[in-house]
Amino acid sequence: MEFAQSDIIKILLSIVCGSIIGFEREYQNKTAGFRTIILICLGSTIFTIASLKMGGSDDRIAANIVTGIGFIGAGVIFKNDFDVKGLTTAAVIWITAAIGMIVGINQYLMGVALAVIVFIILSLFARFESYIDILNHRIKYSITFINADLRNLQQVEDLINSLELKIKGRVVSKKDHRLIVIFQISGNKNKIKKLSEKLISIEEIYQV
Repeated sequence: MEFAQSDIIKILLSIVCGSIIGFEREYQNKTAGFRTIILICLGSTIFTIASLKMGGSDDRIAANIVTGIGFIGAGVIFKNDFDVKGLTTAAVIWITAAIGMIVGINQYLMGVALAVIVFIILSLFARFESYIDILNHRIKYSITFINADLRNLQQVEDLINSLELKIKGRVVSKKDHRLIVIFQISGNKNKIKKLSEKLISIEEIYQV
């Protein structure tokens, strides 16, 4: 099996497409950064080229690449007490592999266009997310009370409600005769800032 000049073009173009997306990921300090995204795009292109040269059908190419990339995507998804992290990174890995396949089947212009579109979505649309975050910010508080009196917990919940913030989740535990509560709160970012200031002033709270 020999690589023709067109295959070299595909490989180089795949690196360019991966670089466009990978640059944004690296700039944002994400798990899958510059080199990872390039390798994912390049790997998909190489597998596509190799499969076509061996006479593989298009559906088998796509199915095997998607299956393989799924394992990588799953590896960057993590769940904590309330949130799921890494979904965007997993989606980027998934679509990068698709772009690599597009380049591998001679759709050069479409591959570059998709890479640019993904870059725009990841970078420019982040500004819209920042605006939305101001209106509906999410934060996790871990509050340790001096004692295990549940009235202290009620005092904090009343404070949260008075600021028109929403409690999305709550985990309560007890350690060394102290009550520990983890809150997942959402609402206006300025009001959350006020909440932080008020929590510090509550004498019954040992640590925030």
